[in-house]
Amino acid sequence: MALSKNEGIKDASNYLRGTLLEGLADTSTGALSKDDQQLTKFHGIYQQDDRDLRKERRQAKLEPAYSFMIRVRVPGGVATPKQWLEMDRLALEYANDALKLTTRQAFQFHGVIKSELKQTIAEINQALLDTVAACGDVNRNVMCNPNPYQSKVHEDALALASDISDHLTPRTSAYHEIWLDDGSGEKVKVTQDPPLLIEPEEGEEPIYGKHYLPRKFKIVVAVPPSNDVDIYAHDLGFIAIVDEAGENIVGYNVTVGGGMGMSHGKEETFPRLADVMGFCTPEQALAVAEAVVLVQRDHGNREDRAQARLKYTIERMGLDVFRAECEKLLGFQLEEPRPFHFDHNGDRYGWVEDHRGHWHYTLFVENGRVYDTDDYALMTGLREIAKVHEGDFRLTANQNLIIANIAPEAKEQITALLEQYKMIDANERSGLRLNSMACVALPTCGLALAESQRYLPSLVSELEEVIEEAGLRHDSIIVRMTGCPNGCARPYLGEIGFVGRKPNTYNVYLGAGFAGDRLSKLFRKSVDSADIKSLLRPILLDYAENRNEGERFGDFVVRAGYVNATEHGRDFHKDFIEPEEAEAAVPAGAA
Repeated sequence: MALSKNEGIKDASNYLRGTLLEGLADTSTGALSKDDQQLTKFHGIYQQDDRDLRKERRQAKLEPAYSFMIRVRVPGGVATPKQWLEMDRLALEYANDALKLTTRQAFQFHGVIKSELKQTIAEINQALLDTVAACGDVNRNVMCNPNPYQSKVHEDALALASDISDHLTPRTSAYHEIWLDDGSGEKVKVTQDPPLLIEPEEGEEPIYGKHYLPRKFKIVVAVPPSNDVDIYAHDLGFIAIVDEAGENIVGYNVTVGGGMGMSHGKEETFPRLADVMGFCTPEQALAVAEAVVLVQRDHGNREDRAQARLKYTIERMGLDVFRAECEKLLGFQLEEPRPFHFDHNGDRYGWVEDHRGHWHYTLFVENGRVYDTDDYALMTGLREIAKVHEGDFRLTANQNLIIANIAPEAKEQITALLEQYKMIDANERSGLRLNSMACVALPTCGLALAESQRYLPSLVSELEEVIEEAGLRHDSIIVRMTGCPNGCARPYLGEIGFVGRKPNTYNVYLGAGFAGDRLSKLFRKSVDSADIKSLLRPILLDYAENRNEGERFGDFVVRAGYVNATEHGRDFHKDFIEPEEAEAAVPAGAA
């Protein structure tokens, strides 16, 4: 089988340069060439167009309303107040007046036009952030548990996330030449520290080589009992093992092979939870990360991109063989995993005091979209907080925000601003809404088949009517929605998941684990959005009436027979309960 087209694009790109400079200089169109669109992903940029305007512009014989999404890497999700203010300014000056907090602890700008791309990225770099490797066939933004409840070890977990991010950042100077060129013509040299496991053979990429990775690669660091980074959904993860005093990380359990994406109608594609491969010491963790990347680089599928993620490499090789290949590079064997336990994968809202007496406030940001409305000036309020805040901001993997490290003497001032701008009220929502999350989808994402970010809030409002009826207002039920099956909002880890099939039509999934440790199962195919409330109402009422003490919704729907448990990713499409059987399983009193 021939290599995928993307492999040829990378091969001919001269380490991600392509014809990007020429394309940016072309003022006859707001777009870039198709090949260069693939390369811009490595630079943190996606070309998009406003799909709401496609028909109108086509009829007017105009090209689509092209613009670009820019993703800003924020290793570990931690940004300074000054950086927040700069992101706020750029959103207003170059983007669509909104700042997006992503499911991977990054910032996103939407609506940046081609003529302003270079200036926007240059100003992002002036804020000591960057967009390199935020997308593309490389390691992307490294996530870290924001951890206000265990702040004693957050510093060490964040340090690992930052070290991994630095070590696995592409070394090509293309990013600097294209976006940060000051006109001097001098190339920016990037050093590799610490040293590599293996000597590079050629070129500018000592880890990735000329062809980079077969597909995207995602790394996270988690600190039990919180799994808010959804560690099992990622290619590589490090689960911090903390000493009995809870003050020091003694090492990490290493997880490999997670991933959310699949394709409708193709059962050979499926979401998969990561396996626990072994245990390493803190000093070994960086080398382990590199080794896993190298084995995926050399053994991943470069012929079929739908089978190119690490999860499929491990399915094909087997975990034991994959681990052995990593250990060959490392020169030592991983230890057996240490015991750990996750309680949940959500955020804990409101005030938390840490061991130093500093305060952290976790704020619900619906679908991660920071913007102002007539009723809720969220963007303005956070701007005013950033002007006086002397701690930091932490983006969570659930698209929320922690105003962190607030000194005791500053708490009153921050509280006053939270109240002034009605941000205190944001956390007074139902447990369903506080645990909901959606991808961007329409109108900008070219892959979206249905609405997500624009629709989920109103759907939650409909379901809240049932929640109130059932007496479940304060119960945490994890709800995830995406406009396509690629899984950016990790819908297959939602106790209730919605995945777009076509406009106003969704597959409905049920039964994921509350701690992000079990995949969901398809409950109904192709449900019209108008029918979702009536579909879920009897199940929610049944849960309220017949659950066991402490039983979570995802566990209940499996026990009650609404769906079968998904034991392994390869079984995700199996054991679907046909509607006739499912209806027969619903208790008569719940209908």
